[in-house]
Amino acid sequence: MAYLDDAGRQLVGAAVTEAESATSGEIVTVLADCSDGYTDVALLWATAAAFTAMSVFAAFPEPFLDAWDASFGGWGHEWTTGELASMVIGLGLIKFIAVMLIQQWQPLKFALIPGPTKTIRVHNQAVRQFKVGAERRTTGRTGVLIYLSMREHRAEIVADESIASKVPAEVWGEAMGDMLAHIRKGRVAEGLAVGIRDVGFVLAEHFPRGNHDENELPDRLIEV
Repeated sequence: MAYLDDAGRQLVGAAVTEAESATSGEIVTVLADCSDGYTDVALLWATAAAFTAMSVFAAFPEPFLDAWDASFGGWGHEWTTGELASMVIGLGLIKFIAVMLIQQWQPLKFALIPGPTKTIRVHNQAVRQFKVGAERRTTGRTGVLIYLSMREHRAEIVADESIASKVPAEVWGEAMGDMLAHIRKGRVAEGLAVGIRDVGFVLAEHFPRGNHDENELPDRLIEV
C-alpha cells in the first residue's frame, strides 16, 4: 500500500538532504505498511474462540441440542457419547475457521492485536531495518534510522553506537512528537520531514559536518 505520492517522496528526500547538510550524521527513513504479519496472534484468537465455544457446549449442552433438534426437525434424539464428542469438535472447528476468516479484514485484525505486542514487533523490525540499512555503514558510525509503521501507528528512531553514546534516547522524544503530530492528521510526508529536521538539529549539535564529509547513505525514502 502506497502512503506517499512522488511529491511526498521528494519532500522526504529533500528534508534528509537539508538535514545532513549541517552534520556528518546520516539519516535513513523507512516507511512500512506493517512490521509483522501477526499470524501467531490471529491463531491465538481463533484457538481461544474455539476452546471457549467447546467449553460452553460441554458445560451447557441442552440449548445447543435443542437448537439442533428445532432446526432439523428432530424428535428429542438420544445423543450418543460419540455424537456429542463429534459435535463438540465440529463446533470448535467451525469457530476456529470463522474467527480466522474474520481476521482477514485487516482493520479488525490489527484492532485485536494487543498494544504491547505491536510496540515490540515494531521495535524489533526497526532494529532489523537499521542493521541492514544503517548500522556501521558510515565512517564514524553516525547513522540514524527513522522508522514509521503505519498499520500499528508506531514509530521508532534507532541510532548507531557513536550517536547513542552521546545522545540519550529521551532526546529523540521531541522529534517523535513533532513527527507524529502531523502523521495523526494524515500528513505523512510532512510529518517525516519535520522528524528528519529535528533529528538533523540533534546530529548537527553533536556531529557537525566536516570539510571533507561525504554522503554515505542514500537520502531517498525506503518503502517496505
